[in-house]
Amino acid sequence: MSRQFELLKKIGFVRVGGSAEELKAAEMLKAEVEAMGIKADIEPFEIEDYVQEVAELEVLEPYNKKYVVRAYRFSEDTPAEGIEAPFYYAENMTDVDIANSKGKIILVNGIVRLDLFRKILKSGAVGFISMTGTMLDTDENSDLLQRSTRDTLRAFGNLPAASIRIKDAFEMVKEGASKVRLTVKGQFVTRTSHNVCATVPGTDKADEIVSFGAHFDSVEFSTGVYDNGAGSVINMEILRHFVANPPRRTLKFNWYGSEEMGLLGSKAWVKAHKDELKDHVYMINVDVGGSVLGADQALVLASKEAANYCDSFMRRKGYAVITKQDIYSSDGVPFADNGVPSTSFIRFGTQGAGYIHDRNDIIDWLYPQALTRTTKFVQDYAEEMINADVFPFAKVVPPEMTEKVDNYLFKKEMAEAAKLKESK
Repeated sequence: MSRQFELLKKIGFVRVGGSAEELKAAEMLKAEVEAMGIKADIEPFEIEDYVQEVAELEVLEPYNKKYVVRAYRFSEDTPAEGIEAPFYYAENMTDVDIANSKGKIILVNGIVRLDLFRKILKSGAVGFISMTGTMLDTDENSDLLQRSTRDTLRAFGNLPAASIRIKDAFEMVKEGASKVRLTVKGQFVTRTSHNVCATVPGTDKADEIVSFGAHFDSVEFSTGVYDNGAGSVINMEILRHFVANPPRRTLKFNWYGSEEMGLLGSKAWVKAHKDELKDHVYMINVDVGGSVLGADQALVLASKEAANYCDSFMRRKGYAVITKQDIYSSDGVPFADNGVPSTSFIRFGTQGAGYIHDRNDIIDWLYPQALTRTTKFVQDYAEEMINADVFPFAKVVPPEMTEKVDNYLFKKEMAEAAKLKESK
């Protein structure tokens, strides 16, 4: 069994951002780094979280039945007695759905992101429900995930909200549920999350910095070995290589907490180390890996020149890596937002063979050879540029990529929300 796989097994427990388990994993990663003779720091940062106290959904008409639901993280509370209202399956909030949702508790498809959330607010609905899981789930073989109304949504308002299993939503619609009672109550709390940080000093080009990153937290119910214990152990093995082979440029190695809550760890690190970013020339991020069946990709949040360089390197070295100039929803984004180009390396599991964000993210679906392969091509790619006489491409995040970052972070919408708040 490979060293990486052994470490992956060690940290393969649920480690939600801000939890004692996340801190335990951080301490294990710190110990692993320091066993190499390198100093590691655990950097704490505060996060906002939510504790559910009550979450109930009862169909009142034309039949009576209670369903298991989870309150959305940061849901608005209902009155203690709940809200009784007509029920309406609003599907995807078309104009027709919006016109028919006022005063109702609505069921919508999919994940409620900002565009859909604003439509829900516009409709005048008094609460909403979204679905998780599959039709094959049972209470015994699945977990009911807690969705979240993140700050980008709540900037425009809030509503009582809950998630329900798809199989139960199916029954409600099929049986013609027409009146329901929704009750949710919870508390906003502050927790402490953690980043693990280490530095390998450069030799003759130490004033230029290349950053390596991977998040080590998981979602609830998930051991998070694919997402992203795998990236964490790949990051660790690359560190081990450069400890043994001193690089010309200075290297920062970070393991980020609370990525699953909105890239909070990398955002916190970038904020805390803002003065260093002027010296950063590049950031390499690894997020999801190790799947037996899948495909390796490099998503380059940088210039076309940087994307071409990555693609050319992989071709020259015989690595079957699909390279694209694009954004990826992970810890490279805060760096790019601060002018540091980044690339995220990911191994997307074939549909049905790569599970994330649920109890099926388990080590049985991974194998050491995939971890070794990803480690090898990321390491080789990094080593060539880190030890180059001149860094192979300019430190540029071009306008078309900046626009993608801004859209991902909802900057335009957040500015709009701020103006609306000021005008009230």
